[in-house]
Amino acid sequence: MTTTSAPATMKIGELARHTGVSARSLRYYEQQGLLHSTRSTGGQRHYGSAELARVEMIRRLFEAGLSSKVIARLLPCVDDGDTEVAVDAFTTMVRERDRLTADIDRLVEARSSLDEPVEINTRYRRRIGAA
Repeated sequence: MTTTSAPATMKIGELARHTGVSARSLRYYEQQGLLHSTRSTGGQRHYGSAELARVEMIRRLFEAGLSSKVIARLLPCVDDGDTEVAVDAFTTMVRERDRLTADIDRLVEARSSLDEPVEINTRYRRRIGAA
């Protein structure tokens, strides 16, 4: 979503504008340990430009239906070169991908089950409209 180049450090409102994610959501991400900031002496949050990509990744993972708990298990793989962390993240990602695939399959099946009633209804409406 970044449309303009971001400054090296940003306050929460700037990060929200650059990512299209509300400041409230950014505070939630931070509360859940998904996003980190530094604080000014006045307590204002400051984010680095690297946080832009992180917020975009978090947003996409939420949109895919992952919970903050699952996302928290995946993100260390991005930050850490630890093999154990990478294996755990991989296992979690595969499990979530399989869950999404199963959800998609169920939705496709549900949509297909509507095909016949839609066709019957369409024929019926044509028949009564022509009568």
